[in-house]
Amino acid sequence: MSRRSGILEFAVLGLLRESPMHGYELRKRLNTSLGVFRAFSYGTLYPCLKTLLANGWLTEEPGHSPEDALATTLAGRRAKIVYRLTAEGKERFEELLSQTGPDAYEDETFAARFAFFGQTSRDVRMRVLEGRRSRLEERLEKMGASLARTRERLDDYTLELQRHGMESVEREVRWLNELIESERAGRDLKGAGSGGTAQQDTTTGSTGGLPRPGNTPGTDTPGDTAT
Repeated sequence: MSRRSGILEFAVLGLLRESPMHGYELRKRLNTSLGVFRAFSYGTLYPCLKTLLANGWLTEEPGHSPEDALATTLAGRRAKIVYRLTAEGKERFEELLSQTGPDAYEDETFAARFAFFGQTSRDVRMRVLEGRRSRLEERLEKMGASLARTRERLDDYTLELQRHGMESVEREVRWLNELIESERAGRDLKGAGSGGTAQQDTTTGSTGGLPRPGNTPGTDTPGDTAT
């Protein structure tokens, strides 16, 4: 399974854990709540849903709302399908939620993992945040070394791009430091979200929104052009 398909599986299971959804609603939530899925099509979603159904992690059933019934009657077509998480699907999501290896904090996956931090235990949140910070600190070190070697050969615009990339990573490191400090102090995050709805904190029982960093986590890394 590719990393992108793996994080899609995770996100779909997580959203359906909140409530059953039509495919249209699910795609909308993926596009609007999780930045990593902004450019997202049904051609990617439905094969994922088919796999989750085959694995027994989802069930599908016809929609039963008055709107669905009316639309079905007027258009003469079958009711929209609603996807619902099974008990096995909940177990699968919990398994994915507990993972703290590199796949939890790489650029392609961190934003989606962070969006479900409200459902994640504090010790797992800490390990993911610390892993992400460590990865970015390594990136900063490499970017700084590359810039020092090539500074004299770069034109002003390329040099400015490299500086911008480093500043973006530095901002995320500062944001991660604040989050890690809050986690260590046992404080829960409150306030406006950066791309997800408020989730229930499984450790403390409180409900809080996601913080808004200087950049969307894991998406603004123009400095990666430095090698």
